[in-house]
Amino acid sequence: MGELARRTGLTVKTVRFYSDQGIVSPADRNPAGHRRYGADAVARLDLVRTLRELGLGLPEVRQVMEREHGLPEVAAAHAAALDVRIRVLRLRQAVLRTVAARGATAEELTLVHRLARLTQDERGRLVGEFLAEVFGAGASRDGRFEGAARSLTPELPEEASAEQVEAWVELALLAEDAGFRELLRGLAAEEAAEAAAVGAGAVPRPGLAVLVRELAGPAVAGGVAPDAAEAARVGDLLLERYARLVGADGLDGPVLRARLRERLVERLRAMADPRRERYLELLAVVNGWAAPESSAEVMDWAVRALG
Repeated sequence: MGELARRTGLTVKTVRFYSDQGIVSPADRNPAGHRRYGADAVARLDLVRTLRELGLGLPEVRQVMEREHGLPEVAAAHAAALDVRIRVLRLRQAVLRTVAARGATAEELTLVHRLARLTQDERGRLVGEFLAEVFGAGASRDGRFEGAARSLTPELPEEASAEQVEAWVELALLAEDAGFRELLRGLAAEEAAEAAAVGAGAVPRPGLAVLVRELAGPAVAGGVAPDAAEAARVGDLLLERYARLVGADGLDGPVLRARLRERLVERLRAMADPRRERYLELLAVVNGWAAPESSAEVMDWAVRALG
C-alpha cells in the first residue's frame, strides 16, 4: 500500500479509505496479510484523484468507477451544477464589492444582497416601477417616451459576467433612490412640457442635449473659458435655440429672457447630475453596450457660460 501511495501521490490513509470503500480493490494479500495492488490500481486512483479535484463527491466518483454512469454523462451533470455555483459566487462577489466600495452599513448590506438575488421577473418589476414613476402612467401611450423608457431599461443576461452583476446591483440601488427618481421625473416632465409647447404636428427638433453638444462642445474642445466673451456669445446662441425648442422664440423682453435663462440653467444642472451619468454608464455595462460619451464637462461649461 505504501508503494501505491508513493506512485499516486496520495497518503496511505487515503489509499486505505478508497480501498475500504471498494473503489480500488487489492489484487491479493501477501503472507503477512498486507494488501497488494495490481498495475490498474494506479490508473484508477489517478482518475479518482482527478475527479475529486474537479469537485465530484464520493457517490459520483463511485458511479463513474463502477460504470453505473458514463464519465461524459457525469461530467455534463457536474458542469451544469458548477454553472449554478458560479452564478451564486458572482452574486456574492458583486455584493461584497459593492458594500466595500460604498462603505455600506448592515442595513445597506441586506438591501444590496436582496437586489443581487432578484429573479429575472423581480428585476423586471423593479425596473418597470422605476420607469413608470419617472415617465408617468401615460408613457406607454406616448411613442416618444415609450422609446425613452426602453432606452433606459437594463436587461441583465442569464450568463452575466461579474462586472455586469456588480453594475446591476449599483444600478438597482440608484433606481430605488427617491432623490434620483425625482430628478429623472423632473427631467421627463420638462421634456414633455417642451414637446407640448412646440405642438404635436411640429417637425421634430434636436433635443437639448444635442444642442448643448453642438454649440458648447467645440468651445470646450477649443479651451474657451466659460467666462470669456466668446463663451457669452455661445450662451446667448444656446438660449436662442432653446427658446425655439420650447416654442418661446416669439417672446421678448429682459424679464422673459431672464426667466427662460434661469429655466435653461436649472435644466442643464439637472442633466449634469452625476447620478444620471452614472446610471447611463451602468446601463451600458449591464446591457453590453458601448460606454456612453460623457457630457458632464460640456454641461458644466454651458451652465457657467449662461451664468
